[in-house]
Amino acid sequence: MSDTHHNDIAAYQADPALTRRFGRVAVFMGGDSAEREVSLKSGKAVLSALQSAGVDAFGVDVRGCLLKTVEDPDFDRVFIALHGRGGEDGTIQAILAQAGIPYTGSEMLASALAMDKLRTKYVFEGCGLPTPRFRAMASVEEAKKIIRELRAPLSVKPAHEGSSIGIRKVTTEAELVEAYTEAAAMDDLVLVEEWIEGPEFTVSLLQDRALPAIGLSTDHVFYDYDAKYLADDTNYRIPCGLAPDDEVRLQQLAQDAFRVVGCRTWGRVDIMQDADGQFWLLEVNTVPGMTDHSLVPMAARAAGISFEELVVRILRDTLEDAND
Repeated sequence: MSDTHHNDIAAYQADPALTRRFGRVAVFMGGDSAEREVSLKSGKAVLSALQSAGVDAFGVDVRGCLLKTVEDPDFDRVFIALHGRGGEDGTIQAILAQAGIPYTGSEMLASALAMDKLRTKYVFEGCGLPTPRFRAMASVEEAKKIIRELRAPLSVKPAHEGSSIGIRKVTTEAELVEAYTEAAAMDDLVLVEEWIEGPEFTVSLLQDRALPAIGLSTDHVFYDYDAKYLADDTNYRIPCGLAPDDEVRLQQLAQDAFRVVGCRTWGRVDIMQDADGQFWLLEVNTVPGMTDHSLVPMAARAAGISFEELVVRILRDTLEDAND
């Protein structure tokens, strides 16, 4: 299933009075993170959809000093389509908030927390939400102890990267050392967690509502960068294949995770299911992809929400009376 717009959902046209209230909208995209190329694709898709809905929007490729984006702004609000460091970790959110410029998505603290996979898991654990057992790894000397405590197979992740960048599945101490060394070259914080064998699901959130869950399957070892953005053989299941009661349970878990991290407006929660049917939280994404392979637009479409309506609803929450 591709993520292009279906003809069975009519093009969305926002109320002209609403689009006037938005004023001039800058779509921030690109950036300097490892996810730059994906962000450019997301930003261009968002920009096109906003313009199609009648919004006065233009794109900004944010590179270099982020402070320059607010030095002399010629816009009234920002749709953040920046993925990864700088755009998704609370940095641009803090700058825009300090400048008094409304922006889409989660605020600084929730963005920073969600971007840090290790500390997000501490929050999950502290709130009693199920997440795979884990350890922070700080040196290759810890490999033997971690293998003994968590037992292979394990997942090794840079704690501050998105789009599955740098993630490796390991089964031996030697592989753990190698994967740690690679991850540590990308990040000063490396997360090692128990590998959950079973189906993967993702739940998108929009304005406190859980959209239909998507089941994911791929011939890759896991749903990695290539499977997310490049491969055409990744299988997306909507309906997700769960019994109705189990899907409700999955959606509730995603909402709980979104709430305890402090997120707002929109995002996505990734979850695994083990052989016993237990769900396990992996992470929360506060600025998910909006490319032609992306999951939030796919879930929205399954709920009868076109891409144009989706981006306008996300932008709508930047207005002061959005929650009235």
